[in-house]
Amino acid sequence: MQGLMQDWPLLIHRIIDHAAIQHGGRKVISRSIEGPIHTTDYASIRRRALKVAQRLARDGIRDGDRVATLAWNTWRHLEAWYGITGIGAVYHTVNPRLFPDQQIWIINHAEDRVMMTDLTFVPLLEKLADKLPTIERYIVFTDGAHMPKTTLKNAVAYEDWIAEVDGDFAWASFDENTAAGMCYTSGTTGHPKGVLYSHRSNVLHAFMAALPDSKGLRSNDVCMPVVPLFHANGWSLAFSTPMVGSTFVLPGAKMDGPSIYELLDTYKVTFTAAVPTVWLMLLQHMEANNLKLPYLKRVVIGGSACPRAMTEKFEKNYGVEVIHAWGMTEMSPLGSLCTMKPDYAGLTGTARLDLQQTQGHPPFGVEMKITDDNGRVLPWDGKTFGRLKVRGPAVAREYFKGDGGDILDDDGFFDTGDVATIDPHGYMHVTDRAKDVIKSGGEWISTIELENLAVGHPKVAEAAVIGAPHPKWDERPLLIVVLKEGERATREELLDFMRDKVAKWWLPDDVAFVTEIPHTATGKIQKTTLREQFKSHVLPTVEAAE
Repeated sequence: MQGLMQDWPLLIHRIIDHAAIQHGGRKVISRSIEGPIHTTDYASIRRRALKVAQRLARDGIRDGDRVATLAWNTWRHLEAWYGITGIGAVYHTVNPRLFPDQQIWIINHAEDRVMMTDLTFVPLLEKLADKLPTIERYIVFTDGAHMPKTTLKNAVAYEDWIAEVDGDFAWASFDENTAAGMCYTSGTTGHPKGVLYSHRSNVLHAFMAALPDSKGLRSNDVCMPVVPLFHANGWSLAFSTPMVGSTFVLPGAKMDGPSIYELLDTYKVTFTAAVPTVWLMLLQHMEANNLKLPYLKRVVIGGSACPRAMTEKFEKNYGVEVIHAWGMTEMSPLGSLCTMKPDYAGLTGTARLDLQQTQGHPPFGVEMKITDDNGRVLPWDGKTFGRLKVRGPAVAREYFKGDGGDILDDDGFFDTGDVATIDPHGYMHVTDRAKDVIKSGGEWISTIELENLAVGHPKVAEAAVIGAPHPKWDERPLLIVVLKEGERATREELLDFMRDKVAKWWLPDDVAFVTEIPHTATGKIQKTTLREQFKSHVLPTVEAAE
């Protein structure tokens, strides 16, 4: 016997329909690429998204065609997403921070037919265009007055392009499992791989993201996603924010500390999200200028591990709740968020900070397990390290065009490539990437924990830890440090700071001081580059052994 409920497919355009009906006047505020602040609302976003859909259809874009976007977080990018998906086409977010060769590869691999882009990236695309044979037209997110002269094929200003249609258009009807969006992995090993989201997966993921024990979004929030839309769906905020009707603030291209602070303060933002490097710039700006954040209530920090000192500063100095999050492109991307279950609600001080170093617990819709290298399931005791594996309705089952082969185990779980522990209450703690964990004398050392500890030193701006070869122990930790501007420190000073905070055998064998630590296009520390840079580094313990 089946249920007798209506067949109501979970389609992305239903989100913007709901926002326009129930929260139509709620503001969508953007820092435009041209400069001025632009203000619109959800009802207008929907009207213009319908014009995008109508104009794409007139250009011959059909169900399943890929439309690339190379753009910042603005109202135009937002309405383009809804317009693209509203006819069954697929938005493909291209990360501008990838190397040009990677951008060329993923655009060609995706076989994108149209490129929608910001003024910022026109010069870049002009250099790449002759290597992008599938792109039929370039649409620049601007108006005729700001449209530059360009060699791009069939280039047109976005405002002129949508002005050619009247918006008298209806969303297409199709199955909820129809492809909706595409994002490529950062490709740290080999070519990037395409993750293809469906309407159903994106809508369910938006529900998961907005839940009270996830981001806790409500219509009375003012939400600002500093995380770009080209970073794994912008952590679902392009969907979950209109779904609940929050006021939406979009930062455009200016991601520096002063610009982010200006928007947070001026528009009384209550919720925001970004990677740690963004918050590092914000905190430095605030400390240097004695500024406060009277309106901000919650900040989600993910993309890489949130340093303990950053959590402490936000909460102790500014009264902002930090939600440490974890996820992957393959997970749409949210996998877990560190909000407080009743089991830990009474924690304060150091004990609470200890728990906040974990990536938290998964929302409904994400199942987790940890296994050894042979696939044997390991206990949730908060101590046992294992390979972290996940499954759920917003987790990839394979990559676009079958790249990477079979990516699931016999029970349908995806191996995340992370090493983690899970405690009895379901709190997961990523201790390393499987490829980065240091194996010393047969035991594992977490580079992430050492990095977070080092960043807690008042003179340290950023830290990375890699394994350096050792004749006796196989590998030993090498701490690589960028000091804050104007500061000086010694190897002994940093090691003494860490000495009583970790097991003796975890303590790095050496410290290297650098002016900059390389990052991937998604803001993660590029450890492959560091390992190459320090491949000839000889640890003092090796010299002593000899």
